[in-house]
Amino acid sequence: MFHKALDFARLLVRGFAQLVYPNVCWLCGETLAEGEPGFCATCRRHLLEDPFNRCPRCAGTVGPFVDVDAGCSQCRDESFAFDGVVRLGAYEGVLRETILRVKSQHGEGLAECLGRLWAAHAAHALRAVNADLIVPVPLHWRRRLARGYNQSEAIARGLGKVLGLPLRPRWLRRVKATPIQPTQTGHAARKENVRGAFRASPRLDLGGRTVLLVDDVLTTGSTAHEAARALRASRPRRIVVAVLARAAPA
Repeated sequence: MFHKALDFARLLVRGFAQLVYPNVCWLCGETLAEGEPGFCATCRRHLLEDPFNRCPRCAGTVGPFVDVDAGCSQCRDESFAFDGVVRLGAYEGVLRETILRVKSQHGEGLAECLGRLWAAHAAHALRAVNADLIVPVPLHWRRRLARGYNQSEAIARGLGKVLGLPLRPRWLRRVKATPIQPTQTGHAARKENVRGAFRASPRLDLGGRTVLLVDDVLTTGSTAHEAARALRASRPRRIVVAVLARAAPA
């Protein structure tokens, strides 16, 4: 409990420092050079480091010689309502710690800055999706009220600013208050928890357009699948999921 309180205090101090002295690193507090984008060189390197091969269907980490034409061993037998996944990295190390901070009540600025960093770093891969718009995976209104913001929407806002894509946070709603799902939660439980959790805006028409569906973490793909399934009724051409991190399923 003491360590959690200490970590929270440090987060508050760093958040306050960003408000008063916006030229310090969001993560370590180091003073930044003029024009540096929110993170020092060391923290940027740790956040952006992802040397692993990944499956284009679920973004899971795979070996260098694995055939992923039909997906990897983690997703080959799964039926998804989305067409593929792009990720910033694996859910570990500094990226994992940063995502946990993003989920706090004071993480909105950090989340948006992280989205901008991601978009600038992976602009080629993200633009290759040929998305027409961005839809963030929504929180239920009660959880959003408690947290103060939706971290996926803040990440998506940062992506949209760099990629020049419109953000449409109201086109998808979470109508079911699902429990928080730790990364250790089993696949079957995750699927059941989020079944029917999302609803697209009435009369929404996505005909012929490609949607970039943004979330913070993907584990089994159940949440992204349900969100994409709700959007499918509006006839998009493609739905590609963009996540900060891919966690290994339990």
